[in-house]
Amino acid sequence: MLDPAAPAGVSALHRLLQLAWPIVLARASQSVIGFCDALMVAPLGEAPLAAVTTGALNSFLVIILPSGAVFILQSFTAQLRGRGELAAVWRYAWYGLSFAVVAELLALLVIPLVPLLLAQLQYDAMVREHMATYLAIRLLSVGPAVAIEAIGNWYGGLGNTRMAMLAGLTAMVANVLGNYLLIEPRWGLPGYGVAGAAWASSLSSCLGLLVLIVPFARGWGAPPKPARLQLYGRELWRVLRFGVPNGVNWFLEFAAFILFINVMVAHLGTAALAAFNVVIQLNSIAFMPAFGLGSAGAILVGESIGGRDYRAARGFVRLTLGVAAAWMASVGVLYFALPGPLMRVFAQPDASSQFLELGAVMLTFSAFWQLFDAVGITLSESLRAAGDTTWCMLTRIVLAWLVFIPGAWFLVIQRGGGVYAVMTMMVVYILLLSGAFALRFLSGKWQDIDLIGEPEALP
Repeated sequence: MLDPAAPAGVSALHRLLQLAWPIVLARASQSVIGFCDALMVAPLGEAPLAAVTTGALNSFLVIILPSGAVFILQSFTAQLRGRGELAAVWRYAWYGLSFAVVAELLALLVIPLVPLLLAQLQYDAMVREHMATYLAIRLLSVGPAVAIEAIGNWYGGLGNTRMAMLAGLTAMVANVLGNYLLIEPRWGLPGYGVAGAAWASSLSSCLGLLVLIVPFARGWGAPPKPARLQLYGRELWRVLRFGVPNGVNWFLEFAAFILFINVMVAHLGTAALAAFNVVIQLNSIAFMPAFGLGSAGAILVGESIGGRDYRAARGFVRLTLGVAAAWMASVGVLYFALPGPLMRVFAQPDASSQFLELGAVMLTFSAFWQLFDAVGITLSESLRAAGDTTWCMLTRIVLAWLVFIPGAWFLVIQRGGGVYAVMTMMVVYILLLSGAFALRFLSGKWQDIDLIGEPEALP
């Protein structure tokens, strides 16, 4: 575990990268899972590809609110660690696991409603049928997915980011192997198509949780367990107070994005829908490592805030932003220079020229939002580390639901705009969001937020 005070001779960049590389691998493993899902389902045709890629996003809509809520555990444990109150951190892990149990119960209630919900959307009949199959299976793993986020971020706030990495890599390997065995006929198995992809993803989440829960139960990589564990309602209330806005923040933004895909992009046809989702999977290669860097920076920001060293916190934000921007700009250059070859990786010999043409245009457009996304990711994570979750939630609600969705509806549905209108709205939204977060951070109001309360408030 990295000590809150940096050892002599250890630079800020070294501390950031020491924390970041396991998170980057953990987040990158999620990108590989989505990438491999799309790649291994692609031989089944455009309809299964559209169903699995869009279905994965739809399933994440159920997961993202509780996952965003438990993500706040990283902020609590980092600030408690910076304040030197390690005896309190064990309770917060159990608060997070309670979120996972509730999330699983709610997901089980949603599964019977899947066909009815999909019937309200403009999918081709074959895409709708495949997606219903995929979601009914994928939603079984909501609880394990949320529990991974809870325990992984709890460990992360303690400076132990390798535990989440081990869970992510385990899930990645299990998912890739499961896809290979279950999607197409192999090793005596008949091939289960879209259902096979769903089972591979669900089982991989369970295995990822297993490699986290065993060390957690044994207390590995964490402070010594207290002799007696007692939970407190006031602490749970603070987790809810700051965590739920963070979860709602993620949920409402992602819900707007899902509506954008399911209505505006789907309006352009199956080829456009499949191409857009492939572009999103490719963009996750840039996004997930940048998000890992942002999360690592947020740990250091949280420690600094816990120690009331706001100057150090600002320094870690600047450093993290510089590294994330350099990474995303590099990937953006690749998307701009080679959109056609990158799209052909997902194209079958009989793929329509429309799929390739639309995908190349979309991927080229995505190059223009990479730097803005680096700013938004870094600053939103830093504000979350300070507990500024309510402001971030309100900002995303306003920009996503009062600017992004109405603008896309007007340009695509009302005015008949095509792929250029779709991608222009994506660039505008990310630009506005990053600008809003920059103004909030520069205002310094995040320094006035009291996330964990005064020391005497904790037993």
